[in-house]
Amino acid sequence: MVIPVHDVNPVSRTPHVTYALIIANVLVFLFMPGGAGSVAGEGSLAQLCHLQAFLEQYAAVPQELIHGQLPAVVPTGGVAVGPHGPGCVIGPPDYDKSPALSVFTALFLHGGWLHLLGNMLFLLIFGNNIEERMGHVRFLLFYVVCGYAASYGFALLNDDSAEPLIGASGAIAGVLGAYLVLYPRARVWVLVPFLVFLPLRLPAWLVLGFWFVLQAVYSNGEGVSDAGTVAYAAHVVGFLAGMAIAWPLRPGTPPPPEPRGLLFGRRARPGW
Repeated sequence: MVIPVHDVNPVSRTPHVTYALIIANVLVFLFMPGGAGSVAGEGSLAQLCHLQAFLEQYAAVPQELIHGQLPAVVPTGGVAVGPHGPGCVIGPPDYDKSPALSVFTALFLHGGWLHLLGNMLFLLIFGNNIEERMGHVRFLLFYVVCGYAASYGFALLNDDSAEPLIGASGAIAGVLGAYLVLYPRARVWVLVPFLVFLPLRLPAWLVLGFWFVLQAVYSNGEGVSDAGTVAYAAHVVGFLAGMAIAWPLRPGTPPPPEPRGLLFGRRARPGW
């Protein structure tokens, strides 16, 4: 998988919403139960139980989204010792949960620092141009709509799942889909793992098209061992939603600079 690091597609105004979303995601992660500990590589049973209770309350769950089936018992965040040793306490929930609202809160929750940083990297690189094209308010609405489309799309395909669905990946996939529609010829700097990380400047249609194909393949469980823990289908739905919403904006979208050729190494660095 290539790692994007920069796109050759300058903006003329500050992407305030993109920056605000990144800051909000980072802050929520750091204040999540066990969030700071996961960055430091630390954790405990108490933190795990607290995190499970937190996610049960604020993460989106496919069963709840499609069938409105709220569980009778949930992790309470407490720890107790049972016949099989210490574990997390479960009991009736002491809160009212709105499944529809949980989709929004889940957009700001991440399962680890790699999950968070990967999402924020893609948002930082590709979100600024989409925000400039749409405007601040419309971009924020677009981001949320793509997140909802991705979550409900995944839930429809996995309506019997009780696993929490978290992360900004679906919304950011919508940003990538919009970028592919509006700026397919923009050049993107990527790092390609080939013995070492090789820097290349590739067209966006190749980088994002390849990313989408991988998500579609992985959503069928092909080529990955963690297909049950990563919501690849949500990425696919979010990407398609972003493409569909951005399509009417294609006319009048100014083209990005188009450097010639696929350059790499020292020759390609000056001026990006």
